[in-house]
Amino acid sequence: MLTLVTGSTGSVGRRFVPRLLRQASPGDRVRVLVRDESGAAAVAGLGAQVVVGDLRDTEALGKALAGVDAVVNIAAAFRDVPDEEAWAVNRDAALELGRASVASGVRRFVQVSTNLVYGTGRGRPLTEDDPVVPGGAMWGAYPESKAAAERGLLALDGGLDVRVARLAFVYGEGDPHLARSMRWAGHWAATQRLHMVHHADVAQGLRRLLYAPGAGGGIHNIADDSPVTAVDLHRLNGVDIPAALYERTDPDPWLGIVSTARVRRELGFRPLYPSVWTAQDAGAL
Repeated sequence: MLTLVTGSTGSVGRRFVPRLLRQASPGDRVRVLVRDESGAAAVAGLGAQVVVGDLRDTEALGKALAGVDAVVNIAAAFRDVPDEEAWAVNRDAALELGRASVASGVRRFVQVSTNLVYGTGRGRPLTEDDPVVPGGAMWGAYPESKAAAERGLLALDGGLDVRVARLAFVYGEGDPHLARSMRWAGHWAATQRLHMVHHADVAQGLRRLLYAPGAGGGIHNIADDSPVTAVDLHRLNGVDIPAALYERTDPDPWLGIVSTARVRRELGFRPLYPSVWTAQDAGAL
C-alpha cells in the first residue's frame, strides 16, 4: 500500500511519519507532500518518497496522489493564524485533497481533526454521534473549519472510505504544546480539565484507522484515560499555582472531555500512556 501523508513536517506529522515508516509491512510505502525542499531531507532520509509542493496547488496534488492507495491528512493551520488561513487550509484544502483523491482512485482517507469540533459540553463524555454545538471558550475558526472539513469529506461521493480522527490535546516528546497550555490554564478554575493524548498514541490511533479493514461510523475520538486539571497543568509546567484558580468556577465541566469507547471497541486502541503522569514517569514528556 502506498500512503500519502500531508503535514509531515508539523508537530504531529514529524512524529507520526517516522513511526509509520518503522512499522511498515513489507511492500508498504510512504510518500509525503512538503511545501519546500528544506522539509524534504529528513523524511527522505528515513525512506519516504517526497513530493515538493503546496497542498493548494492542483499540479502538486496530482503528482502527490499518483498511484496512492490511502491518504493521511495531518496538514492544518492551527492557533495564531488569521481566520482566513485557518479556513483555507483546514476546510478548503482538505476538501480539495478529498476530491482529488476520489479522482485519483484513492481508496482510504484519514482526516486528522480535533475534539474541539464538539463545541460545548453535554454533561458527560462526548461521543462521536454527538452533533456539533458551536460555543465554549475554545470555539473559533480552527474547530469550526475542522468541523466543516469533516462534513464535506464524509459527504463526498465516489467510494472514498473517509475516516476521521478527533484528537484530544496533543503533547509529548519535547512538543512545546504542553507549555503553551498555560495561556489558558492560568485563567481557568482549579478543577477545569483538559483531555490529552501523547504523540505515541496519536500515531497508534492513526495507524489503526489507516490499516483497519473497517472503521464503522467514520469518526473516532483518540485520547488518553485521564484528563488533567488546571492545577495539574501548573505542576507539570513547574509554575506556581495562583490562589485565584481556587476562587473560580468551571463554566463547562465537560468541555472537550471525550469517550474513547468506540476506538477501543472497534479498533483495539489502548493508550500506551494512559495519563500524562505515566508519560512523565517514562521520561516521554
